[in-house]
Amino acid sequence: MVIDVESFRQKARTWLAEHGPEYADFKQGDRRLAKKFRADLWDAGLLGITLDKAYGGQGLTDAHQKAFSEEASAYRLPPMGEAVTTGICAPTLLDFGSEDQKARHVPAMVRGDETWTQLLSEPNAGSDLAGLQTKAVRDGDEYVITGQKVWTSGAMESQFALCVARTDASLPKHQGLSMFIVALDLPGVTIRPLTQMTGDAHFNEVFLDEVRIPAENLVGGENNGWRALTAMLTHERLALGAGTGAGGSGASWAASASSQFIELARRKGLDTDPVVRQELVELYIAERVLRYMGQKMRDEISAGINVGSKGSVAKLATALLSKRSASLGMALVGPGSAAWDPADDNGSAYADTLTFSPMQAIAGGTSEIQKNTIGERVLGLPREPSVDRDIPFNQVMQN
Repeated sequence: MVIDVESFRQKARTWLAEHGPEYADFKQGDRRLAKKFRADLWDAGLLGITLDKAYGGQGLTDAHQKAFSEEASAYRLPPMGEAVTTGICAPTLLDFGSEDQKARHVPAMVRGDETWTQLLSEPNAGSDLAGLQTKAVRDGDEYVITGQKVWTSGAMESQFALCVARTDASLPKHQGLSMFIVALDLPGVTIRPLTQMTGDAHFNEVFLDEVRIPAENLVGGENNGWRALTAMLTHERLALGAGTGAGGSGASWAASASSQFIELARRKGLDTDPVVRQELVELYIAERVLRYMGQKMRDEISAGINVGSKGSVAKLATALLSKRSASLGMALVGPGSAAWDPADDNGSAYADTLTFSPMQAIAGGTSEIQKNTIGERVLGLPREPSVDRDIPFNQVMQN
């Protein structure tokens, strides 16, 4: 029996009233509490609300999801998903995975039992992902994968990855790729953290030395990897720009920046400064536009409408807004944003945000790539020249 929206709302309200306060002290980065929250929500039937019942979800409507979101907005809660695991990898697996792959992994991804990452970029194939050289060779009932990946978000904390590798070098570079599920605890997988200027190591390089995986881990068919990868990148840009990946996007931080900065300006007596007021108004407007843009795309996805390259618009806007927000925060705080008391646990917050913000213009495709995509696929401008597009990959000189 399908529960009606108002009964579902009451169920959510009752559960949140009982359990919501225990998460009020959640701090960003507390993975233990975030995982517990998702598991508790899932077990209560309040997570995976619109997810098909075949994959452990509730199979309910967008109206049910909206009702829960409205009730949850009254509480300070951990994120209900992860940008990479639930915003990128799970939707890609739902698009291209086999029924067995989806039934096995999607419930664990949404509940928080499995953390996933992407094995895409390489030292010589960043913006031009079709030029990747990691290879996967069929050997009986297995594939043997060898290569190096870099800028892999959260690999140290992940159990699985969606990996794109070359399965046929005799085909042009876009045609000889395949996608695989790779367990990151397999022999031959080495993960090394990359320290950023924030001092953190969110990114990693991953070495794959003759890693053997079952042939059943192939996602979407052999040599169909570019199609799967294109869909994955669309999910990534939506997760980072439109907020479809709960809890991990730059948009979610930026969306709260203007209200935070307005209060900060008041405390510092800057709220009457005309220049500061103009900066705050422009930031507020940009946030609202991005929020409405993200909501429009999420609604289109729910309605089965292909948003296509519009995700690149949101991704580019998020990168610009992130940088602007971080700079304004530093300016409002003043010298204390660059030099703080070591005893202050939150003293580095604004500096960390500023030094982390350039990542938004790189991860998920650089802003330059987004501009090319927008120009070609949204505005209809001529395609950038690509002299090696139709040449067999093993005949391209740089390879």
